[in-house]
Amino acid sequence: MSINGIGTAGYSLTGYTARKMERSVEPGTVGFMEAVEDKAAQGRATDYDEKAFEMVGPNAPQEVKDAWMDAAKEVNANGMGIRGNGMMSHISQMMVQRLNKQLKGETENFDILGSTVESAIQATKEALYDLEHPRVYMPRSIEVQQARIKEGEFYRAFLERLEQL
Repeated sequence: MSINGIGTAGYSLTGYTARKMERSVEPGTVGFMEAVEDKAAQGRATDYDEKAFEMVGPNAPQEVKDAWMDAAKEVNANGMGIRGNGMMSHISQMMVQRLNKQLKGETENFDILGSTVESAIQATKEALYDLEHPRVYMPRSIEVQQARIKEGEFYRAFLERLEQL
C-alpha cells in the first residue's frame, strides 16, 4: 500500500521503478528513444548531403546525384564539408570553386558539376587535385586536417561511382 507516492517503507516509488526499468532492459539493446534519435540524425545527414549537392550540381543528371548520395553515405562526408548537424567542418575545394565563380562576377550560376557525367568527373578531379596539391602551405588544426582527409575520401568514392556510369 502507498499513500501519495510513498511506499510502505516510507521511500518514494519513483526511484525504485526507474531502477527496475533500467534493469529490465537487456544489455546490448537500444531503447526506443535512442533508435528514434539515430534515425532522425541519419535523416538530417541525408538532408544536408542533398543540400550540399544542390549547392554544386543543380543541373546535374540524376545518376550524378545518386553517385553523390551513395559516396556521402559510404564516407560519412560530402564534397562541401557540411556535417550531419548542418555545420561546415572546413572550406572544401568545391566551396572554393563556388567562391572563385562568385569572385569572377558569376552571381547566379554556381553549378560546379555541370549538366553531364563528364563535367562532374572533371570538376571532381579538379577538386581532388587542388586538395592534394595546395597552392600555399597553411597550418591547419587537427580537426580541419581530418575533415580534409574525409573530403579526399569522398571525392575518390564519388569519382569511382561516376566513372562506372
